[in-house]
Amino acid sequence: MLYLKANPLPQEPLSLEHTKPRLLGHWGSDPGQCFTYIHFNRLIKKYDLNAIFISGPGHGAPAVLSQAYLEGTYSEIYPDKSEDLAGMQRFFKQFSFPGGIGSHATPETPGSLHEGGELGYSLSHAYGTVYDNPDLIALAVVGDGEAETGPLATSWHSNKFLNPITDGAVLPVLHLNGYKINNPTILARIDPDELTALFTGYGYIPYFVEGSDPSSMHQAMAATLEHCVLEIRKVQEEARRTGRAFRPRWPVIILRSPKGWTAPREVDGHYLEGFWRAHQVPLPDIATNQSQLQLVESWMRSYRPEELFDANGSLLPELKALAPQGVRRMSANPIANGGVVRKPLVMPDFRQSAIKVEKPGVTSAGNVPVLGNFVREVMRQNMQHFRVFGPDETQSNRLQALYDVTQKAWLGATFPEDADGGNLAPDGRVMEMLSEHTVEGWLEGYLLSGRHGLLNSYESFIHVIDSMVNQHAKWLEKCDELPWRANISSLNL
Repeated sequence: MLYLKANPLPQEPLSLEHTKPRLLGHWGSDPGQCFTYIHFNRLIKKYDLNAIFISGPGHGAPAVLSQAYLEGTYSEIYPDKSEDLAGMQRFFKQFSFPGGIGSHATPETPGSLHEGGELGYSLSHAYGTVYDNPDLIALAVVGDGEAETGPLATSWHSNKFLNPITDGAVLPVLHLNGYKINNPTILARIDPDELTALFTGYGYIPYFVEGSDPSSMHQAMAATLEHCVLEIRKVQEEARRTGRAFRPRWPVIILRSPKGWTAPREVDGHYLEGFWRAHQVPLPDIATNQSQLQLVESWMRSYRPEELFDANGSLLPELKALAPQGVRRMSANPIANGGVVRKPLVMPDFRQSAIKVEKPGVTSAGNVPVLGNFVREVMRQNMQHFRVFGPDETQSNRLQALYDVTQKAWLGATFPEDADGGNLAPDGRVMEMLSEHTVEGWLEGYLLSGRHGLLNSYESFIHVIDSMVNQHAKWLEKCDELPWRANISSLNL
């Protein structure tokens, strides 16, 4: 996808005429994301899982685009990208091409609800999707560069708000490929014991899958992912059987694999695979360097495409059968196209919340408490698909009438004094954490997966998430151009 506009498998010797005049895109995170995605497909089939895939390093769009194509979803939505040589050629040519397919996990990408351009929001989006979705697993790949952002660092604490009875689960995969665009990543360079302590402190059980040999890595990833899925099921089954919501230590996978895995290790005396040079296009000078063009060809042929596709360019049936079918495909899960599963919001008669004014100059009332009474009635009538979010300001903003019908979600420790106005409960539907980015990410994930919500914050502080809201608006604008994308609920701040 990064290189070719023709000869996609390739079936004839590679020449410059087969390649794009300008090479754009990212390779570094793609192998690790594909590796994770394909292994989880096995578990979806084995356990009939309901799952979505969230690409934190969404700039590595070839990872998710390729899976959507191989699963057949892409061709179903875009019939001109058919599952044959002609369709594959169009698919490759249009990637990162004017008027073509974007280089990120954009709204045009089947199965995507997170673009991954502005980094930091993958985990909060993932948690937002699983609240009130008890059978959903959000498989969230977090890039080690993204993990250095403030919004991502705070969103690890989302596990303190996850109810194993009423909510689904997030399985984070921290992808330590070691480098950003031009620098090493912090978490890839700290001592393993320190890394373990970090995630233990966040409230997770870290499981490490590390190496570069594909055979041993496949065995390790298969076993580790399956163990994590079974641990998630064990927690949920216990909570749902006993009716007791508790905060377990949820699993997190630390995947340490080379950046640009399976690319050439060295080129012209410089490191490529396992180094920052693999972040974008690994061999960028094919137009002027014949040896680089030859390296690209040998690199592509190392995957033995003739053993994967037939002469017409279609994936072999026995390989296609390895993927889930229908809506169990992560690229076709309707939750990632939330408007499809969206339930209407039952709206109370707003006039019932109005202040009665018998005569002028006598009645005293504030506008926000009146709004609070109205939102309380909205909550009362939509207890399965409406939530209120805020960075520790719901009561301060005079919306405390909500606590007549619900509490604040809280799975952490509670103290006796919390009974005196703390309003904490495992099944609370007001969600507060002092991170505007995290609560906004929860809300966006909740909306993108088909529900409704409201975020309240002080006017002076809401600007903290200006750029984040701009990204959401950009997503909605692009969705509006796609007939297959169903409308989601409004973002209410």
